[in-house]
Amino acid sequence: TSITSAKIQVNGVHLHYQQTGEGSHAVLLLPGMLGSGQTDFGPQLKSMNKQLFTVVAWDPRGYGKSIPPSRDFPPDFFERDAKDAVDLMQALKFKKFSLLGWSDGGITALIAAARYPNLIHKLVVWGANASVTQEDVRIYNGIRDVSKWSEKVKKPLEELYGHKYFAETCEAWVDGISRFAENSDGNICQQLLPDIKCPTFIIHGEKDPLVPQAHAEYIHKHIKGSR
Repeated sequence: TSITSAKIQVNGVHLHYQQTGEGSHAVLLLPGMLGSGQTDFGPQLKSMNKQLFTVVAWDPRGYGKSIPPSRDFPPDFFERDAKDAVDLMQALKFKKFSLLGWSDGGITALIAAARYPNLIHKLVVWGANASVTQEDVRIYNGIRDVSKWSEKVKKPLEELYGHKYFAETCEAWVDGISRFAENSDGNICQQLLPDIKCPTFIIHGEKDPLVPQAHAEYIHKHIKGSR
């Protein structure tokens, strides 16, 4: 089956998404920092079982083809993304759906699953964190300057955004996510984890350079029945 690409107005912005498959189980793919459906989920859009699943990959506001607006990072940007993501799926007429989120998309998915328990069928997150430590801030500052990124990671994003937008948005992201470290316990969404009721699967890369494994263990411990 082919992959369709379209925009739909949600919460005052035009969100871009890709959709494929005709299965009864709807799944939303949530990309990470600076990512889009195409850059982060090309293989899943191509290869996920299209008889079992209807797969939607979105570009959060200010990312990918969901520009304008330009991306910004107010204190509630994860909450805003979670509401946008859920409202997008409802606008597309999915009554219930699963979330597959990686990195920032994983954080967004955790918040969405906690806030909208009746809408979320299952949850898979990887490379996600529910808080920001001083050590995390140090790691984030290590990627602030995109000229130091490896060519492999940098190239698709430079092609998507152009160098200026890519560089400026990365710096704004570092500032935006680092602000959570000022909260008590560096909290992003720790208090919401016990509200997640759907079956949850947490994946983590042992060599993840950006998110230490303790974050995955914390999420697992605080979502009842998660694996």
